[in-house]
Amino acid sequence: MPEILILTAYYRPEAIASSYLDDNRDEAFVRNGFDVRVYTPTPCRGISREVRKAYGKKRRETLHEGRLHIRRFRLFGEGRNPLLRALRYTLCCIKLFNRGVFTRRGDLLFVGSTPPILGATAALVKKCRHIPLVYTLQDIFPDSLVSTGLTRSGSLVWHIGRRIEDFTYRHADRIIVISDDFKRNLLSKGVPEEKIEVVYNWVDEQAVVPVEREANRLTERYGLDKEKFYVTYCGNIGLTQNMDMLLEAAEALRSYEEIVFVLIGEGAYKNEVIARTAARGLENVKILPFQPYEDISHVFSLGDVGLVISKPGVGANSVPSKTWNIMSAGRPVLASFDENSLKEIIERQETGLFTNAGDTEAFVEALLFLYTHKETARTFGANGRRFVLDNLTREAGTSAYVNIIRKAIDKNSDPHE
Repeated sequence: MPEILILTAYYRPEAIASSYLDDNRDEAFVRNGFDVRVYTPTPCRGISREVRKAYGKKRRETLHEGRLHIRRFRLFGEGRNPLLRALRYTLCCIKLFNRGVFTRRGDLLFVGSTPPILGATAALVKKCRHIPLVYTLQDIFPDSLVSTGLTRSGSLVWHIGRRIEDFTYRHADRIIVISDDFKRNLLSKGVPEEKIEVVYNWVDEQAVVPVEREANRLTERYGLDKEKFYVTYCGNIGLTQNMDMLLEAAEALRSYEEIVFVLIGEGAYKNEVIARTAARGLENVKILPFQPYEDISHVFSLGDVGLVISKPGVGANSVPSKTWNIMSAGRPVLASFDENSLKEIIERQETGLFTNAGDTEAFVEALLFLYTHKETARTFGANGRRFVLDNLTREAGTSAYVNIIRKAIDKNSDPHE
């Protein structure tokens, strides 16, 4: 059986936004006749100290009737200190390089774009092993550093990042991107079009389903008034998500007693959001912890409106996966985002409203429209659910990955190619 070798910095049971994509994808690989071998460090993100300790002793794990093999190595936990995080990324990639080269297992190498140097690490493994490399991009480095203000275009860091990026693209046999915007970005950098495959992040349409307010577990769990109009943000509460604009909107709407903002998740900016909410006396803002995956339908169904927001300049090339979860739960999307394919999808499919990133006035106006036109909002939600079922199902997304892997292996084994 062909074997896929996956090198990754994060893997189950870590609580990260894309963890379900990895689980769905790897299960599909096994179901379609591939063996899968994963090398990854001891988990650290979004898990308890007890779970991390248990996995520190659990170096080997076998799933899916012996077809998925997970091999872990010890590595210190991830903190907020950027220097220590960079050191962890470097050590992680060194260890993954050693595993990739010396395991002598795998007919194809599969890696993602986090951390940014992982793709280049995999390219070095490929040069040593002479096996095909499939690289999947959830983020574009160093563009992401520029958009978040961590560096500027033309800086030394940017030039180093571009060298790393070009080296990775040059040695990858296939590059999977999550949007047409990503594809255009790579084409502008000279990546051959035949290398690029567009596969939108899917949603497990059977795991994320509409849940009526009366049956929603979160209302009982957190004592939420079932009659309120909830505006929910679910996901990372970080520096790029423009939480400050969200709090400005909440302050502007504090006289509307029925409208309540609910933020569900964790992140580096969460404590600051809690502090600012308290300082402003925003009783119309509720902040809840990250919820387990088994409650994902309840999380994305809680709101009468689901939010997709970011600071200006951050989301030019991305379409956040939470968009599809909101739609799959049958809720309208309200976006405050950079203009890209997300706007085109929302407006063409009539799944919600789009406003430009950072435009608080337009965001508040759009929110009030959805509040005062609840039937229209429900229609937007129904349209979103239908769009997911027609285009973004788990089967459609995972099948695309399987076909790409199959073509890459077949091409490598064909002596006439």
